[in-house]
Order: sequence, then structure tokens, then C-alpha cells
Amino acid sequence: MAFNVFSAFTGTLTTHYAYLATLTSWAVGHGIAPEAADRYVRGLFQGVGRALSDETRSLHQLAADHETPKGNNERIRTTWFDPANSQALDKALDDLLADLKQL
Repeated sequence: MAFNVFSAFTGTLTTHYAYLATLTSWAVGHGIAPEAADRYVRGLFQGVGRALSDETRSLHQLAADHETPKGNNERIRTTWFDPANSQALDKALDDLLADLKQL
């Protein structure tokens, strides 16, 4: 069971890269040079990767530590990654897990 759950996690990697590419494309659409947008997004999320190495804080705590009340991060999290979006991700993972169990 754990193997299939972890396999489902790996199914999210390209979604993460596509998310980063979408951020870059959005910046380019707002006049930022493609190279500058790419460099900034990569640097920003490399920092996120380093923060993940701090295992003294839960993932929920890391998120909270990076938010200012009513700030930019809270706004995007609560307006884009809302309960419906979270449920859609749960469903996609559940569907993938069901398929993996049949293999």
C-alpha cells in the first residue's frame, strides 16, 4: 500500500514543473524578459527546497511561517488553492491510487 501511495506522489512532479512554467509564462506576459522570469522562479523555488530540509517544522508550519496575515501568500493560497482545488487534487490522487492498486 505505501509503495502505491508514494508512487502516486511521484505522479505530481511534472505538475509542479508545469506550475513553475506557468508562473514564468505569466511574468513574461507582464513584460518580464523570459530569462529573468525563469531565473527568478528557479531561485525562488530552490529556496523552498532548502526550507523543506528543516524537518523540525511540519509542512503546515512551513506554509504558515511563509505567510503574512492578509499578505500575498495567504491571498493566493486561499483564492487559488481553495477547498474545491484541494478536493480536485485529492480525487486525482485517489483515482491514480486506484489504478496503481490494479497493477
